[in-house]
Amino acid sequence: MSDEEEAAAADEPETEADADAEAEAQTDEDAEEADGLSDGDFVRLAYTARTVEGDQLVDTTDREIAEDEGVDVEEQNIEPRVIALGAGHLFETVEEDIEGKEAGDTGSVVVPAEEAFGEYNEEEVRTISAEKIPEDDRYPGAHVDIENQHGHVETVIGGRARVDFNHPLAGEDVEYEYEIEEEVEDRVDRAKGMLAMFVDADLEMWVETDEVEEETVVESEDDEDAEPETETETVEKETLYIEATPQLTMNQQWMFQKQQIAQDLMDRLDLDRVIIQETIEGGGGMMGGMGGMMGGMGGGGGVEEALEDADVDADEIVEELEGDLDIDAEE
Repeated sequence: MSDEEEAAAADEPETEADADAEAEAQTDEDAEEADGLSDGDFVRLAYTARTVEGDQLVDTTDREIAEDEGVDVEEQNIEPRVIALGAGHLFETVEEDIEGKEAGDTGSVVVPAEEAFGEYNEEEVRTISAEKIPEDDRYPGAHVDIENQHGHVETVIGGRARVDFNHPLAGEDVEYEYEIEEEVEDRVDRAKGMLAMFVDADLEMWVETDEVEEETVVESEDDEDAEPETETETVEKETLYIEATPQLTMNQQWMFQKQQIAQDLMDRLDLDRVIIQETIEGGGGMMGGMGGMMGGMGGGGGVEEALEDADVDADEIVEELEGDLDIDAEE
């Protein structure tokens, strides 16, 4: 075929067979993309985030890196985290970079300052009365909370203080380097990962299918005006049980948002309900000791025995009490 004939063939309209082949190739490409991670998937993610300018550590799941940066690792649970894609656990730019990838993949992406911790705003640096700052915090670098805003003190001169209410990392682009260690399928592991976003505690939890009796309204087919009747039926409910701990019970975010957190767990883990269990152990402790003493008093002889054990002279106590009575009488 001559060059002119090849050019003419290239200009010919696409045949139906060619169109089908192209469409099939596109379908395979779309299917391949669909096989990757997407919203609703759970992954175990290892990552380290640093500022682009200055290389300052922002966050990491690597304990060794944290130690090298002077982070107190003893008080924190530093390890790869279980993340629910689409749940707002990560910056949107990072999630978009992860979507379509698979377990074992790595990546690096820069989150712009505007999305990360906001642009630096000069108007957020304000001069206020030093009286609004606790006396112990009136020095440059101190972190303070003023009228529900967090800031750090820049200078204190006389009765005035200059406070910067910008986030410490405002204006900084942040680079995330990450590795997708695995896709997480187990519902308990997923639940632990979601709760770890709010509470840094190792909570015991499990999922059970409970049989629960519920009353349902049965409408009469014969008489529309008849009072509705109810009947009891047994239904199955997928239930997540969480054993409460002091860390969970006293966590402020949990106290104010537990209904919302529980609803999120139910929606993402296909659960019907969440039950928080609190176990109170009996015996021992101060209350147990006090109870024992009160019982001794009721049975007679308990006070004397208690005073002997404490090496206290009962006669001295009586003399002191009588002295107090004499003083009251003279007054």
